[in-house]
Order: sequence, then structure tokens, then C-alpha cells
Amino acid sequence: MPAHLDPTYRAAALASLGEDEVDVLVIGGGVVGAGAALDAASRGLTTVLVEARDFAAGTSSRSSKLIHGGLRYLEQFDFALVREALRERGLLLNTLAPHLVHPVSFLFPLQHHWERPYIGAGVALYDTLGGARALPMHRHLSRSRALELAPALRQDSMVGAIRYFDAQVDDARHTMTLARTAARHGATVLTRAKVTGLLREGEQVVGAIVTDRESGREYTVRARRVISATGVWTDEMNAMTGVDFPFHVRMSKGVHILVPRERLDLDTGLIIKTEKSVLFVIPWREHWIIGTTDTDWSLDKNHPVASAADVRYILDHVNSLLREPLSNADIVGTYAGLRPLLSGASSSTAKLSREHAVAEPVPGLFVIAGGKYTTYRVMAADVIDAAVAGFGRGVAPSVTAHLPILGAAGYHELRDDIDSVAQRAGLSVAAATHLVSRYGSLATELFAMIDREPELGMLLPGTEYLGAEAVYAVTHEGALHLDDILTRRTRISIEVADRGLAAAAVAADLVAAHLGWDEATKAQELARYRERVQAELAANAAADDDAANAARLIAPPC
Repeated sequence: MPAHLDPTYRAAALASLGEDEVDVLVIGGGVVGAGAALDAASRGLTTVLVEARDFAAGTSSRSSKLIHGGLRYLEQFDFALVREALRERGLLLNTLAPHLVHPVSFLFPLQHHWERPYIGAGVALYDTLGGARALPMHRHLSRSRALELAPALRQDSMVGAIRYFDAQVDDARHTMTLARTAARHGATVLTRAKVTGLLREGEQVVGAIVTDRESGREYTVRARRVISATGVWTDEMNAMTGVDFPFHVRMSKGVHILVPRERLDLDTGLIIKTEKSVLFVIPWREHWIIGTTDTDWSLDKNHPVASAADVRYILDHVNSLLREPLSNADIVGTYAGLRPLLSGASSSTAKLSREHAVAEPVPGLFVIAGGKYTTYRVMAADVIDAAVAGFGRGVAPSVTAHLPILGAAGYHELRDDIDSVAQRAGLSVAAATHLVSRYGSLATELFAMIDREPELGMLLPGTEYLGAEAVYAVTHEGALHLDDILTRRTRISIEVADRGLAAAAVAADLVAAHLGWDEATKAQELARYRERVQAELAANAAADDDAANAARLIAPPC
């Protein structure tokens, strides 16, 4: 099946809605929804995935970009969750997405000598819980050796350190690629397609009403099973059913900032223990991602934002260890995401469960909620298992533990021969490396585009991204708007100081013909993106959540 999610694909997919009853309708295009669509389609089930905005537009593009077991969960004795997550980390690194998931090292500074045996024992357990090792074992370091790896730290900031390894991912790219892989296996995947009602026959849910947000047209999709993988929007699905769910989702806001790589003299990431949780300093291409916060959030779910208080919290904690403190002037980008936590008795979001739950609140509707990014595949398999249990015919077990996603096959060969690959493509080694590290073996499709149109090999203004990536986003990856391109297909909106305003105009020119934009539509897209950037900058300057939320909502929704 084709996996080119271009406007032609979308038109055909919309036209097919309602033609026949499908086995599974998945609501939600985050990582769990995309994973569920892939799980179902790869079992031979007819599958439709609908997403109200864009793939990964919510939590799944706003994480810490880590694939990890959650070292801090060991302190909460949540060994089962950590073991499961570390097993999934190994699968992603070695089999499922080696082109998108890469090792990253962290330094854990020790503040007191007595911490070494206590924390060291925890990290040793962390290294072994996930089964066969996928990454190097941890090492204990003296203060002088730790400072060689991290000269940016003050000498008096630690008595020594422990170095360990985890993994990181471009979360939005991984989620989108999961959806493309589901399409390759026969699923119909649609963005800007919002569920506005459920179809019922008596008590049984038998499908949904889907509204195309681009045209306003309604479609009736009948399905044997409907799956809600809507994350922080789970309670909205609850309201649509008219019954009380067995669980609810509480939102915790996590904020991150980005600073230029050269601003911190580090050869490793950092993990810093705070009074609430932990703070990470994570290498991210030409930047450091620093975060996160963990605070209750009850305001707009579509556009959570970082306030001045959030930024100050992050700066204060990271500066407590640095020789040369960071300031607001060093920040080139911020983002905020909402964790979907299963609600419980605790008043602190930091103590709520990161485990997931599956329920059938009404016959035919299955809801998956909770969990963490790293365990998306297990969550997806669990909800599909539950949904098909009553099908009355044999359904194959999940195969996704052994199913590489698009771009994985052939990635290592390209990476290991990058000099020759670059020469054949007529690109610099840096440009070829950039494309292979983001697209895996699919980079050959971008090489071909640049060969046909050499101007697509230019960099978008102020960025490390090629013009071909903007075009590929709409011809292969389902991007429909500038925000999709600049925020999720690339990460320009958080990686450059102007938030991508200079790149936006060039990107709009490159993709206009592919999306059928006339000059008026192109101007409208640019204006909408500019208003979004201005609103987010105003929110970052606001004193607290209420003021930041109000500032962000001035811009039109995207």
C-alpha cells in the first residue's frame, strides 16, 4: 500500500469513508493512536485513524524527547513500569526505529558522598532491569573526571558523579512515521478529521461522525470497534458517551527551554535532582533541551504554554550547578506539553501513575489512557487485544515487537557509508548525514527530489533544514499547513530565535503549488503562523499560567 500522505491520498481517503464498515476506528493521532492503527493494520484488520489536528499535535510532540525507563520511578518502587519501558527502549534502539532513536549519555552529579552507594545501586538496577543490555553500563566518576566531561559545572557543585546511558527520539517525527507505516500496512490515516459524535445502536457504539475540518463536510464511519486514544482529551470522550468512565485523566504541564549547544561546555547530558522531580539537560542537535516542570494544568488543552514562572524555575535549577549561569537571553525556544496522568488520590501530579489502563465504558468503545511515550507499543497492543477479544473469529496476535517502521530497513548501511552516499547524492557529508539521521533509508527519496530540483538542496533561512524537507512534508508526510511543517515535520519553531518566521516565507513558496495555495491562501498561512509566534512569545513573558493562557488564546487556533 502507498505511504505517500499527499493531498491526493487525503482526498481518496476521505472519499472512502463510510463505504464499508471497518474493523477498527482509532480516534487520536498521537503516538498511542498511531501505534494502535499500526498494530491493528499489521494484524490484517481494516483500520481507520482520525486525528482532529495533526499527527502528534498534542503531547506526542512536546515530550522530553527521551526513550527511557524513568530512573525516578525506581524511587517510587515502580519496578514493573521501569522494566517494561527499558525492554521497549531496547526494541526501539535495535529493531523498530534505530534511525529515529539514538543513545544519549547523562551525568548524574552527586551532592554528598553518601549518595554514591544509594544512587549507584539504583542506576545498576536500571542497567539490568530491561533484560539484555542495549546500551553501555553506567560508570562511577570522580569529581575531576566528571568535570572533564562537564567543564560547564562549578567545581563545588558535586563531590563526584555517575554516568549512565538512555535514548532520545524526535517524538513528532516518530509518531508521524508510525502513522505512515500504518498506511503502508493498509490503514486509512487522516488528520484535520474530528470526531463530533458517536454512532449507537442501542447501547452499542458502532462508529462515529467525523467532520473534515478543512471543508466542514461530515462523514459517517461505521466500525466494529472504536478506540479512543485521545490522551488528555479522554474526558471529552467520556462526556460524549454520557456514562461515567472507570478512570479520569489529570493533566500535568511539562515545560522545556532550548539554548544553543555552544552555550554550555558539556560532552554529555545532565540529570539534576530537584525538590519535586528531576531536571534534564539533553543534547539536541545544535541545542540543549532543558526541562521539565511538573505542575497541575486545567486550562486550554490544545495550546499549553510556558510562563515566565516556568522558565524561571528551570533557569534557577540548572544555574545552581553552572559556572556561567544561563539567562533569558540565551533561550531560543520553549515548548510545553501535557502529560495524561490517571487520576488518583494524590494531590501532586508528580506522584500520579504513569501506568496505563484500558476500559470498555460502553459496548464497542475501548479507551486507552495514561502511560508514557516509551511504552506506546505495549499500550497499543493492549487496547487492540481488548477490542478484538469478542470478534468471534481468530485475529492474529500483535507483531509490532518485530516490525520495523518506515526508514529503519537499510538505515545502518546508509549511515555506515555516509561519505559515498553523500558523493552519489551530490550533497555535503553534513547534509547527507542530517537527512539520513532524520529519515533513515527514506532519505533516498529526498536525495531523488534534490537531484530533480537542485534548489531544494538549499537551507531554509536561519535553519539546518533543507528546502526538500518542507516539500517532502506535504508530498509524503501529510502536512497541510505551515504549522505542521515548521513545528512537527521539522522543529524549526523551537530551534531558531525568530521561531521560524524567516523560514516560513520560503517554506510557503516551496509548498504552495503542492497544496494548491493561491497568493491569498499563502498570505493567510503566513499571517496565522506569525500570530501564533507572537502569542507564544507574549505567553512566555506572562507571570503565571492564567495570564500565559490568555495571551496564547489571542492567536487563532491551529
